Amino acid sequence: MKRLPMSALRRVPDIVLDGTWEFRLLPYEQEWKRVEVPDLWTMREKADPPHYLNIAMPFDEVPPAVPNPNPTGVYRRTVDLTPPAGRRIILHVGAAEGHLSVTVNGHAVGTSTDSHLAAEFDITDAVSSGSNTIELEVAKWSEATYLEDQDHWWQSGLSRSVFLYTVPEAHLADVTVVADYAAGRGNLQVSVATAGLDHLPEAVWTARITVLGRAQTRTVAPRSVEPAFTPPLTDRSQRPEPSGIPDGFMDLLSMRAADAPITAELRPVAEHAMPPREKAGTAVFTLDALEVPPWTAETPHLEDLLVELISPEGEIGDTTRLRIGFRRVQIEGRDLLVNGERVLIQGVNRHDVDPRTGRIVSRDLMLAELSLLKRFNVNAIRTSHYPNDPDFLDLCDEIGFYVIDEADIEGHAFTNTLAHDPRYLPEFVERVSRMVLRDRNHPCVIVWSLGNETGYGPNHDAAAAWVRGTDPTRPLHYEGAIARDWHAGHAATDLVCPMYPSFQALAAFSADPRADRPVIVCEYAYSQGNSTGGLAEYWRLFESLPGLQGGFIWEFKDHALDPDGDGRHRYGGDFGDEPNDGITLLNGVVFPDLTPKPALYEARGLFSPIRITSGAEEAKAGTLRIRNRQTFADLDAYELRLQAETETGPAGAVTLAAPPSAPGAETVIELPDSIRALLGTALALTVAVHTRQDAMWAPAGTEISAHQVTMPRPVPRLPRGTGTTPAEVRHPLLRRAPQLSLWRALTDNDQSFALDNRFLSTGFFDLTPIGVRADGGTTTIRYRAAFGDEVVHTRTVTALDEGDYLLDEQVTLPDIGADGLRVGMEFELADGFDQARWVGLGPWENYPDRRASALLGAWESPIDELAVPYLKPQENGTRGEVTELLLSGPAGTVQTVHATPLHMNVSRYSAGELETVGHWWELQPSGKTVVHLDIAHRGVGTGLLGPDTRPAYRLSEPEYRWQWRLTLSAAG
Repeated sequence: MKRLPMSALRRVPDIVLDGTWEFRLLPYEQEWKRVEVPDLWTMREKADPPHYLNIAMPFDEVPPAVPNPNPTGVYRRTVDLTPPAGRRIILHVGAAEGHLSVTVNGHAVGTSTDSHLAAEFDITDAVSSGSNTIELEVAKWSEATYLEDQDHWWQSGLSRSVFLYTVPEAHLADVTVVADYAAGRGNLQVSVATAGLDHLPEAVWTARITVLGRAQTRTVAPRSVEPAFTPPLTDRSQRPEPSGIPDGFMDLLSMRAADAPITAELRPVAEHAMPPREKAGTAVFTLDALEVPPWTAETPHLEDLLVELISPEGEIGDTTRLRIGFRRVQIEGRDLLVNGERVLIQGVNRHDVDPRTGRIVSRDLMLAELSLLKRFNVNAIRTSHYPNDPDFLDLCDEIGFYVIDEADIEGHAFTNTLAHDPRYLPEFVERVSRMVLRDRNHPCVIVWSLGNETGYGPNHDAAAAWVRGTDPTRPLHYEGAIARDWHAGHAATDLVCPMYPSFQALAAFSADPRADRPVIVCEYAYSQGNSTGGLAEYWRLFESLPGLQGGFIWEFKDHALDPDGDGRHRYGGDFGDEPNDGITLLNGVVFPDLTPKPALYEARGLFSPIRITSGAEEAKAGTLRIRNRQTFADLDAYELRLQAETETGPAGAVTLAAPPSAPGAETVIELPDSIRALLGTALALTVAVHTRQDAMWAPAGTEISAHQVTMPRPVPRLPRGTGTTPAEVRHPLLRRAPQLSLWRALTDNDQSFALDNRFLSTGFFDLTPIGVRADGGTTTIRYRAAFGDEVVHTRTVTALDEGDYLLDEQVTLPDIGADGLRVGMEFELADGFDQARWVGLGPWENYPDRRASALLGAWESPIDELAVPYLKPQENGTRGEVTELLLSGPAGTVQTVHATPLHMNVSRYSAGELETVGHWWELQPSGKTVVHLDIAHRGVGTGLLGPDTRPAYRLSEPEYRWQWRLTLSAAG
């Protein structure tokens, strides 16, 4: 016995085996314990905890050697069975992380090494009536382990459901659906494969399909015997009768294949010679010109397909139901088309991860993840770097996502060898082919991926050839084939799918006349920590240059684990896993609990179904022009909520139905007079997009994006400096008076190796006053940075009233050939402040190169909620374009007004405190208030992997000047 072939059929369990099993971990344990399956022992066993590495293997071996020791988990349970007569009993193991060996009642049943696809075994001959013992032995390491080096936690165990089901001796083996869509009609081909019938010499079984209210029946093709040559006659006693074989009969095969002219004498024979024959045990159905809506990610229309196998006696012997969508995927020139239309891929990369259970992911969590992504206008998912649970693809079909389905292949540590190693050729082809066979009926799957980061070699070409021959309806994706040359690798990829490309490279390739394929970036906008700067620049290119069609953000979710459920999320090294790659798995646009990070709000606005294309003058004149960014749907599903943003808050809110607008079209909206009257003094006009109907991914009224037309902004007028000129600012509410700050708690990107310690080399983390000179009301302080460079800060303070100061600042930086992180003032307040109100960009955190979706207005927030708790503490919580800040609480109020908009940061922690701990949960609760007001603040970029902050958002000026007002008023 061995593992059964993969198929697209989804069987209903007869006996669910999830739940309590006996378990022991060898060689560490001999005694059995009870565990709950699905189960990853690495999430609970101290002897073999989770281990995180990005590239290197967690052992010092080379393929195909298997390391020793090799932790092996043995799962055992008994099940009472009464084997039904005439039916086969199938054991389904949804996913086993490691090398699976199955034993039933002491009989070896089979093995499997593909960790993220189901393994099924026919155990009929191994079971008996009564109690039966099933053992699933999962060895952590095997020869195949080298193909699962996937930038994730190394985990082991049974990560998906286990169950038994039965089938009759003659049953459905597979169903293949091609639901095509063209010229406004659906065309359906259904190929039904059976088991147990391919030996029959006559067509006595039938298959029936029912779809769109129509039923069609076909006979199951019988076994066919290839004709043999007639042996020559040996009887020479009489003249043989002619058989009617025309002269030249043996030439027909080659003549037809060559499309050569066939003589009139041979033509009648040719029409009947070599007719196409269906494979034994199969039935093929074709329905054309069907009236059916198409499937797209915007309009995910599905139909029910019922397939039945019918015995000669007319009884239904087996049945299956599928949900199908009619759509066509093709590449024409440099465009990937869905139903003939060019689509923009607004995607994310997604791993299976649950902080409590590791790679065991429930359907409820899948739905929560996909609902969140849909609400943030993401329309595509790459299943990095293995096939996901079939339930996940079902949900993508129904909710509407384009999916790149990726094979369970990543040999990152051995990229130069595995793709060329013939010992691994069968494994490459098997992993790719099993994915295709399982998932090819899902309309959401628009592209097959051969895997990730395994170099490029003939093993990939072999797998690609198999896919092209089996499923020509979808293009192929493989980044390794173009990694060194975007014009190469045609055998293995139909897309140019680079990782972390520079803006210049994308623009150059778009203009290159040799470019002949669509560019869909498989990984970009690297989002580790406070990151994802430059996303708007990517989308400016994707939406304006030919051949560029979007891509997949790396990545969706932080992979931190919390097996104890105490809220202390952990990363590489926190489980004693050595060596490790630490925080490299904290690169999601959402936190482990699915809380969106500010970067996802940036994407939400860029991915919105609408875009405002008009400006302030048109709005004041009473019109607003919007463009429908969708490819297939109009705007009927949305309503628009408009309001004016003023310095005192929002005003004049009205709700309008989204106007009729065809996909890609622009539409002009007449603004209500009540809104128009407010725009003369408003900061901005906000247009929020809300859903109109309930959906499985969001209730009606859900906001999915917000956009603005900003108005000319008056500069705040500060009073003239006519008061006294104290040498410094003193007040009971100030624990630390305003002083120069040039340093931020380094982000992960700030510490990229490619920046070569650029910011540390400035020495700005340590400013020591070395001289103070007072000249009237002006004080000049000279600072020595950590490595001896001199910084000069000149300030003029004017006391306008008690606790009311006007400050003129001038900062001169040394010429040390490196840009900085911030230039501004830092001060700390006495305890007793809990609320912040500001006029500027918000409501979420934003930085100079990540604020395309931030909104201008008057915002309020508890101070405790201004921080963004990146799991590895770093610079966070800044808001830009701030002209006014008011902090309040039991202690009193502190107000600042800025003649030039500043970057504002209000935090409970100093930069030094953020840099001294490795986890956010290690920060001690704090009631203090640390305020930064910066005239310049560097963008965040994606410098760990991808482009650094663009020059426009770096600090390159030698001198900065600005003026601001500080007013402090103690309570009582």
